[in-house]
Parts: sequence; C-alpha cells; structure tokens
Amino acid sequence: MDVLEFILQVVLGITSLLLTLLILLHKGRGGGLSDMFGGGMSQAVGSSGLAERNLNYLTIILALVWFLAIVGLGLITKFQVI
Repeated sequence: MDVLEFILQVVLGITSLLLTLLILLHKGRGGGLSDMFGGGMSQAVGSSGLAERNLNYLTIILALVWFLAIVGLGLITKFQVI
C-alpha cells in the first residue's frame, strides 16, 4: 500500500466521522434528528447567528476535504500499476 493512499484513507475516515457530527449539530428547520439531540431546545432559547455561520463554514471546508480525499483515492485506484 502506498503511503499517500494510506494517508488519504485515514483522512477520509476522520473527515467522515467529523462531517457526520457537524451535520447533526446544525440547527434543524423543524423536526428531524437535530431535535433528538437538543436542537429544539436551542431554537427556543435562540442561537447565535455567528456560531451557525461558523458551523456552516467549517462543515463546507470539511466536506471539500472529504470530497478531495475520495477523488484522490479514486485516481490512485484507477492509475495504480499492479
């Protein structure tokens, strides 16, 4: 196994877990999983707009890293000489 392939697999695993957690932290728009984890309570209290924007920004950056890891692994797999 190539070192770059291993690094991309580790990055993909970590970003997958973090992306799942960040998506669950987002404020719900009515019902859904976010209410199960306390999203409904924070909606009643009123959440910070800055915190939500930062969470959106972090989620987008993490999703881009996740996407690039998948594309990188796909390219390595396609052009790998056996």
